[in-house]
Amino acid sequence: MESVPRYHANGAAAPGHDTPGAPAPGHSAGTGAAPGSAGELFDAVMRYSAELFKGNREILRESYVPSRLPHREHQIRQVAEVLAPAIKGDLPSNLLIYGKIGTGKTAVVAQVRSDIPRRSDVANRVTFVSVNCANVDTPYSLLQTIGNSFATKETDRIPTGWSLDRVQAAMREAIDRRGGTTILVLDEIDRLVARSGDGVLYTLSQLNTELAKARICLVGISNDLQFTNRLDARVKSRLNEEKIVFPPYDAPQLEDILKDRAAEVFREGVLDPGVIQRCAAYAALENGDARRALALLRLSAEMAERDRAKRITPDHVVKAKGRLEQDIIVECCRTLPPHCKVLLYAILQLYERRRESLQTGDVYTAYVRLTQRLGLPPLHARSISNYLSELESLGLIRATIVSRGRGGRTREIAVDVPIPETIPALQDDPLLAALARPRGANQTVLTNFDNPNRTGPAS
Repeated sequence: MESVPRYHANGAAAPGHDTPGAPAPGHSAGTGAAPGSAGELFDAVMRYSAELFKGNREILRESYVPSRLPHREHQIRQVAEVLAPAIKGDLPSNLLIYGKIGTGKTAVVAQVRSDIPRRSDVANRVTFVSVNCANVDTPYSLLQTIGNSFATKETDRIPTGWSLDRVQAAMREAIDRRGGTTILVLDEIDRLVARSGDGVLYTLSQLNTELAKARICLVGISNDLQFTNRLDARVKSRLNEEKIVFPPYDAPQLEDILKDRAAEVFREGVLDPGVIQRCAAYAALENGDARRALALLRLSAEMAERDRAKRITPDHVVKAKGRLEQDIIVECCRTLPPHCKVLLYAILQLYERRRESLQTGDVYTAYVRLTQRLGLPPLHARSISNYLSELESLGLIRATIVSRGRGGRTREIAVDVPIPETIPALQDDPLLAALARPRGANQTVLTNFDNPNRTGPAS
């Protein structure tokens, strides 16, 4: 993109200065919106959006599948080679695709899926069914979803309330009615196994021995390179026929991806030099996540809109990074198991009070006292130790193993998230909402719930 003179970091003009051609403060050009109203804000957003964007901004979202996937040509060919027998009416091998978040796994499969129906001679012989196991993570819901994907009218749909065996039989009949080869894509398959075990995978893996007119091929997509270690040997041997590992993107590769998307969505010259490079560099530091890079670029443009800027600058990328990190923390907190939320809340409160690393014994004591406040039965220390490991893997805490001589080893825990933003995110959960209520005159301050010398009844 062309290099042009740089504007002020927060937009086209500094606060207090008029922008040429812009309406005076408190007025909206040609719309009659009342000064200070939401309509005035919306008018400004539409005006500056038109100056920045020339195409649909959904192009910058992870759900968009572009016609070209830079630096994934080899992986596209690998997936196509495994699934190619379906075009000839033969059954492909089952396939497991591994790779960290944002390495293009789902996009590659989606592109291969879109290419197959373009061949009119095979479109009726090959059926793709895709299920996201992060949302459909029980055997019942999975089999029901697969069966209903073949329904052509409402009466063909599998209702809720049937027994699991009946749902399985109805799903099998639906696949057989369709005939041909069904390619079943299970995205985030590791989430299904973690939630419900591998029994349903065994059921699916042996369907070909029960189908009369159809065949089924399984394609599993996982962020966890080790998840097959948790599978029964029979399931592993059936699923593990072909493997493809997607490497993370490096910074130059992420730049190429962002340049392709930016050329489709932004007007020429609205990106300052360094915007794409900074988005790519931030994402490359976080395991080469293309989703992260795209989200940074999209949010940077939204920050420029809010600043009523005519250009997107590196400063907007810095703002977007802070906003994105906060949003990730909030979303992560929402998906934690209930007792894990209580544990994190106890850690945050204890750390906020002491401002130093915490011992696991102190953390467990604080957790137990908090469960008592909430009327919950506390989990055993071993289960809490597992939850600590989960919180560490999510990047919410840091746990360092230290030796205490004859006292054995313990973990020192530090917080890796901003406490003022994370506590309210946890309090949004109904389980912890009571902790956000104002104190009565005889209630103990929450940050002192772990203090053995506190006075007053626990709430």
